[in-house]
Amino acid sequence: MGKSKVLIVGGTGYLGKRLVKASLALGHETYVLHRPEIGVDIEKVQMLLSFKEQGAKLVPGSFNDHQSLVDAVKLVDVVICAISGVHIRSHHILLQLKLVDAIKEAGNVKRFLPSEFGADPARMGNAMEPGRVTFDDKMVVRKAIEEGGIPYTYVSANCFAGYFLGGLCQPGRILPSKDHVLLLGDGNPKAIYVDEDDIAMYTMKAIDDPRTLNKTLYIRPPKNILSQAEVVAIWEKMIGKELKKSSISSEEFLGSMKEQNYAEQVGLTHYYHVCYEGCLTNFEIGNGEEASQLYPEIKYTTVEEYLQRYL
Repeated sequence: MGKSKVLIVGGTGYLGKRLVKASLALGHETYVLHRPEIGVDIEKVQMLLSFKEQGAKLVPGSFNDHQSLVDAVKLVDVVICAISGVHIRSHHILLQLKLVDAIKEAGNVKRFLPSEFGADPARMGNAMEPGRVTFDDKMVVRKAIEEGGIPYTYVSANCFAGYFLGGLCQPGRILPSKDHVLLLGDGNPKAIYVDEDDIAMYTMKAIDDPRTLNKTLYIRPPKNILSQAEVVAIWEKMIGKELKKSSISSEEFLGSMKEQNYAEQVGLTHYYHVCYEGCLTNFEIGNGEEASQLYPEIKYTTVEEYLQRYL
């Protein structure tokens, strides 16, 4: 069997551009959906042109034009959607229902990977408001996929390293301090941090793998399963200095959320579940698959290697 032809929706986004790069690197015929309503966003236009120079094919298509989606989907074997579900950027998860309709009508897609890439929404049934909207919407999309008989792979990539490691797991920070750190609670619940380029590469490796068909792929690089306190300790060792530490209890954290706007509250509830409850590591994978075990040939970026770039 040859490599699947791939359509990437949301290819100019934070993760999407990395998926395009990984798809091309692995030799897939790669199509990138190009929205006519991109307007005067010159950065996105230039990114699309750079994809074209690297060998990707640009395909016109819009969520506002059903036939354009059907036509785009008919060109490929695999569809990957990477539209944003992060409220501080934009939240368009339910737009994927239009993509599901197009895939059903086209009838040729061998696999669909919807925009997930975070915590497994199937395990977040007890998530608090307002952050649970992210998981609820993803489950609505899953239901449509499965009821439509569409073959799928769901990717649970846990914590994007840029968002979490860069700020030493402190909400609202993306650069590590050399002076002070705020620990969330005691800083001991474990989370899982994954380099965004590694997320893309693991995802692309999975699309033609029968072992990941109709399953959830969990990306859990073993060296990157660490607590906030352990991340801070790695950084302290790297800079040769102990940071001043303060902490915020779960009650204080939840209380401070009420002063924030809606989008920030959504993000903070996710931090709460990850850093206070340990929601990413408090379960066994079960019927899913783990990426670093399936693809040991991928040398993933460790937490220490990721933090090195901030020195």
